[in-house]
Amino acid sequence: RDTYRTYCGTLPMLAVPNDLPAAQTGFVFDPADAPFASCHASTICETGAGLLCAWFGGAAEGAADTLIYLSLLSDAGWSTPKVVAEGRDDGHAMWNPVLWPSPQGDVLLFYKTGPAPARWMGHLLLLDQGGTPVAPPVAMPRGFLGPTKNKPLLLRDGRLLCPSSTEDRDWTVHFEWTADRGLTWEKSAPVASGYRIIQPALLQHGDGRLQALCRSRDGVIAATWSDDGGRSWSAAQATGLPGNNSGIDAMTLRDGRHALVYNPTELCRSPLHLAISDDGFRWRDAMRLDGGWRE
Repeated sequence: RDTYRTYCGTLPMLAVPNDLPAAQTGFVFDPADAPFASCHASTICETGAGLLCAWFGGAAEGAADTLIYLSLLSDAGWSTPKVVAEGRDDGHAMWNPVLWPSPQGDVLLFYKTGPAPARWMGHLLLLDQGGTPVAPPVAMPRGFLGPTKNKPLLLRDGRLLCPSSTEDRDWTVHFEWTADRGLTWEKSAPVASGYRIIQPALLQHGDGRLQALCRSRDGVIAATWSDDGGRSWSAAQATGLPGNNSGIDAMTLRDGRHALVYNPTELCRSPLHLAISDDGFRWRDAMRLDGGWRE
């Protein structure tokens, strides 16, 4: 289901390099007390204050009353959800927040506004480590969206690389980057693909190559590679993983392995699995996140 009315996500606890303790799940807020009927597109990051979680909430996905909410997990538990982005004059919905903790100690919150994904506009808001805005939101340049769902990646040359995509008549993936914390932006050409792909998730390999795994409408998870720091990308090709046209997420772990959260089916959005890979090509299921360990 695209809209989850009471649930903002599970919190899998992953230890590296070799041991995986049992996953923990829980509600970020009490559904009975939520000031919205529906929430979606949760994002999470760790700061010095705890775990920050943000999402959009409103009457329904795409409704004009959707706002960006945020909650902090500290020793006292999850804080009451608060609105951190609102005040639109056009009455458009708000979409897909993405949290990223910067080396400077603050947190970048990217989000989108618009009547539909095909007409999104990107925005950037700075937060402190506890999730409080420290400056007014800034509209990104026209034609730039920032990360559409999954987190950006700070490259070795200091650029922040954002995995992005558009959902017009065709679904296409591209990548955007900034070297000055969002003051100026550049972007790649759209990734060539025989698949309809969006919402890439970035992986960084030890040899310097970048890999992006992409959601598709064609029954597969597709992959594209870059040898030049994300400025250009190979044609996307199918991995051996099934895709069910739902969001995925991936990251490179401290020990160099890669982790992917996805639905191992082409049909529905359950079960939810964690897969691990050493090279980005061969993936093995390590854990079922919505039901415990695999046999």
